[in-house]
Amino acid sequence: MKRSLATLLLLTGAAFAQPAATPQFTAADIRPSPHSSIPAMKGPFFGDNRYEIRYATMVDLIRTAYGVDPERIYGGPNWLEFDRFDVMAIAPNGSNPQSRKLMLQSLLADRFELKLHQDSKPMPAYRLIAGKSAKLQEASGGNAPCDMKIENIGQPPPPSAPGEPRQPRPLPVFVYTCHGATMASFAERLANAPTADQTFDGKPLVDATGLEGAYDFTFRFTPQIPPGFPVTGESMPLLEALEKQLGLKAELGTAPMPVITVDSANEKPTGNSPDAAKSFPATPTEFDVAEIKPSQPGARPSQPEIKNGRVIVQGITLQNLIWLAWDKTPDDEIVGAPKWLNSDRFDLIAKAPEGVALGDLMAVNNGRRGISINIDALRPMIRNLLVERFKMQVHTEDKPSPTWVLTALKPKLQPADPKGRTKWTEGPGGDGKDPRKSNPVLGRLVTCHNMSMAQFAALLSDIAPGYIRNDVIDATGLEGNWDFTFNFSGAGQLQGGGGRGGDGPPSGPGAADVASDPSGGLSLSDALAKQLGLKLESQKRPKPVLVIDHIEQKPTDN
Repeated sequence: MKRSLATLLLLTGAAFAQPAATPQFTAADIRPSPHSSIPAMKGPFFGDNRYEIRYATMVDLIRTAYGVDPERIYGGPNWLEFDRFDVMAIAPNGSNPQSRKLMLQSLLADRFELKLHQDSKPMPAYRLIAGKSAKLQEASGGNAPCDMKIENIGQPPPPSAPGEPRQPRPLPVFVYTCHGATMASFAERLANAPTADQTFDGKPLVDATGLEGAYDFTFRFTPQIPPGFPVTGESMPLLEALEKQLGLKAELGTAPMPVITVDSANEKPTGNSPDAAKSFPATPTEFDVAEIKPSQPGARPSQPEIKNGRVIVQGITLQNLIWLAWDKTPDDEIVGAPKWLNSDRFDLIAKAPEGVALGDLMAVNNGRRGISINIDALRPMIRNLLVERFKMQVHTEDKPSPTWVLTALKPKLQPADPKGRTKWTEGPGGDGKDPRKSNPVLGRLVTCHNMSMAQFAALLSDIAPGYIRNDVIDATGLEGNWDFTFNFSGAGQLQGGGGRGGDGPPSGPGAADVASDPSGGLSLSDALAKQLGLKLESQKRPKPVLVIDHIEQKPTDN
């Protein structure tokens, strides 16, 4: 999430200016997270005074507690972005999102002995500068924020028939009308404008015009479009519009930005108190009330949501419900699955017992929809519901299954500084080279820092989920930790991937071995072999699989 400089200063200032009596959780349980093939923080979830965060690194916990973007967190030991923790806590009555942040700050200081301080560092940022002849009119009076409206919103053209070119469409026009606006306020407004994340590549925009006055002006621009995308009417990308209409430029440079520097933290938190276990009974395994029934004919699947304390899932196949309930992925084999398991659709409405943190509705309202529902808490309830209502009988057994294995050919890896953080980032390594600029089809550029091969294998499904969705076995035999960068095409960028950028839609077993593209694309396996001297291949190895011994096609009556 990109924030303006003023917003960052406000957030960090508020975080460190704590009241004398800092709010505290009434009870807390912290423990290492269980294994996950795709590790990513989930939460915070809140409900019935229960607060939960799952699979969080210390950087995740700090950014949650202090409201600072992760790239603004410096220093600390090398495990800060690798070790993951589950936090469960009880908040006192009347807590709110801000007070729970303060409670988390206190918890981290108490249990991890986390020590940090506020700092400032020059960081990459776009600087708004004035050209030789800025086209701005001094304010005639009054001071109001820039008002935005959208023009030219029409119905999109009908979809093109297969094989036919795309139909041209008009672009929406974003119009800013500013009265008595300073350049600092305009930069802050522009940093949060539509398409700004794409234009500024997620970096902040700061005022460096040197213009001290207030101005009246109108500014209009259109979204950026991919090359060759047919449009009609006005087309004026943001940066081009800035220069032509206002005589301003946004150039990439550096600017002093507020950061948090971690001075020290313990890798193992102090133990949970004997009373903590009493505050956190085992997660319920059954819904209070649940209704599951066949969906209406032609029903489309929808994202799970929470309404009035109820979990609602519509148009979902039983196969997807089984994946959710048993924590499986599409690459995990289900033995004995009937054909209708992936065609018949069902609607589920259920109410969980009290004391379950279903989701943070405030987070949903702020647009963080990816973490809206606490799926981990719901798994055992969904599992028991399916067993009861569909008369399921299942067991697990080991079966030779396709498994990704990483081996060493002629490794091209740089020994790491042991003091550096263990992490991976999207972007160039220390040399600053970015091959994506000369060959956009190589859309992924990954840099790994201070990472062992075992850690790299464990993280590959997180790094390239379009290619790999399960764990990779490290068979390289390489000891120590390494720094390395590799560049490849997202699965959706290769031929047959639908032409999408990024990793595209998840691929089935064997996806990592997909051939590279004649247009210059490079698959994950080819990139690892050519650039790092590592081999990623699929082998048959024993693996636990879910076996369905019996299942009814229709659920019992509600």
